[in-house]
Amino acid sequence: MSTPLLSLAIWVPIIGALAVFAVGSERRTAARWLALNVALAGLAVTLPLLTNFDNAFVGFQFVEQLPWIPRFNIQYLLGVDGISVLFIVLNSFITIIVVLAGWEVIEEKTAQYMGAFLMMSGLMNGIFASLDAVLFYVFFEASLIPMYIIIGVWGGPNRVYAAFKFFLYTLLGSLLMLISLIYLFLESGGSFNLIDWYMLKLGMKPQILLFLAFLVAFAVKVPMWPVHTWLPDAHVEAPTGGSVVLAAIMLKLGAYGFLRFSMPIAPDASHTLAPLMIGLSLIAVIYIGFVALVQADMKKLIAYSSISHMGFVTLGFFIFNQLGVEGALVQMISHGFISAAMFLCV
Repeated sequence: MSTPLLSLAIWVPIIGALAVFAVGSERRTAARWLALNVALAGLAVTLPLLTNFDNAFVGFQFVEQLPWIPRFNIQYLLGVDGISVLFIVLNSFITIIVVLAGWEVIEEKTAQYMGAFLMMSGLMNGIFASLDAVLFYVFFEASLIPMYIIIGVWGGPNRVYAAFKFFLYTLLGSLLMLISLIYLFLESGGSFNLIDWYMLKLGMKPQILLFLAFLVAFAVKVPMWPVHTWLPDAHVEAPTGGSVVLAAIMLKLGAYGFLRFSMPIAPDASHTLAPLMIGLSLIAVIYIGFVALVQADMKKLIAYSSISHMGFVTLGFFIFNQLGVEGALVQMISHGFISAAMFLCV
């Protein structure tokens, strides 16, 4: 039996987070070292995904499949392709950085701070690895909670407002996605398996409605103009580690959602509505780019520049050629490193 690397990538950080919580903030040094060791272990279990990945194989690799809720045909179904494996490794690497970034800075509730980042790391790995729609949705929504707490507890003076705005925007967008998942479950004859959904032959009207529903959910996460206003507030009020993860990883979840849901499930609608997506992307690239130039606050400048940079990502996806998609993926990975480094310098 092969080693369940994807399960380890998800559950090592989550179980490690619980262990860090158990240590408690009274033993700050022990909590810090345990968090760092868990983060290093998380990266160690993800590296074999990269080194053993077969680039010649078309399809999902390292697949794990177990029954979860048999009554509704919901499975614990994991797998990665050449896109998701990169983000799992990036996420695990960034987790080490944020633990080190808060080493001497966070003096209050240290264990809870470190544990929240580890918990979020495991949940986001779950997002990138999920091939069951319900499992994806659970991880997608659960990842909001640690970031909400990080901003709300360790953030700046207006942290409550920023945390609530972040939570409200992202949660409301996800309600339409939930309705779409239920519709696709019924259309597929009772399956939440994404691979089954990719084979559906839907009419244009259902595709357009599904695309628009997914657009609301994922555009907020990217974020795309005009649903971007939560991001500058969140970045300004979040602690440094929160800003690093928000920019380096969480913004990528929306773009990943377009690749995993919108484009393969509603391909005809994606082509039909491509001019809309290109237009919104260009507004982000040009207009938000100019907005970034006039910011006096460095965190706001980086936040607005991130919106502009992610506009290049969605633009690359919806011009529908290989070079555009490859460029968008390179931009996502490079932005993950660059934005993290910029926030660490502020």
